[in-house]
Amino acid sequence: MPFTLSGPVDLTRDIKKSRFIARAAPIASEDEAKAFLAAQSDPAANHNCWAWRLGQSYRFSDDGEPSGTAGKPILQAIDGQALDGVVVVVTRFFGGILLGSGGLMRAYGGTAAEMLRLAEKIEIIPMATGEAECGFSDLALVKARLLALPYLTLAEDFEASGVRLTVTLRQGDEQKAADLLRDLTSGRSRLIFPD
Repeated sequence: MPFTLSGPVDLTRDIKKSRFIARAAPIASEDEAKAFLAAQSDPAANHNCWAWRLGQSYRFSDDGEPSGTAGKPILQAIDGQALDGVVVVVTRFFGGILLGSGGLMRAYGGTAAEMLRLAEKIEIIPMATGEAECGFSDLALVKARLLALPYLTLAEDFEASGVRLTVTLRQGDEQKAADLLRDLTSGRSRLIFPD
């Protein structure tokens, strides 16, 4: 299972008189990644190199450093820890000593990797949402038994003829929940998931 960060995190390292400031945060969209980068990039710095991953989408930038020496190592730090929905920016204040291509890759990738290793992570659990109609007489038992399933949440919408349930649960548990609901209501209710 992939993981994401539980919240924003940062780390500062001094490498051969250059200061590297790494910052990261969880994201849910490309717009969130862009907003984080705009907020965290320091215009006074020599370089604001970054990378983000969101599912199969990813981007990275060397921001003036030699090609492949900053953005890609930051992305590799994200991928190396099986993280998803994460943006990282590493800001460099040049200290006067050239690091060379290998040194830059180690500095940017290493700073990002160390920060991400120290960060608190949470597991990303893919979810599915379905709907069911349930009679008032079945509601208490249905709620008690369905809510015993891990990661399941229910939303209720009361109508004249009964209750419309919106069921959100971990992907892979759909059939188990559908069978449970059918059995609890003797076939009167069915849990339906959109295709």
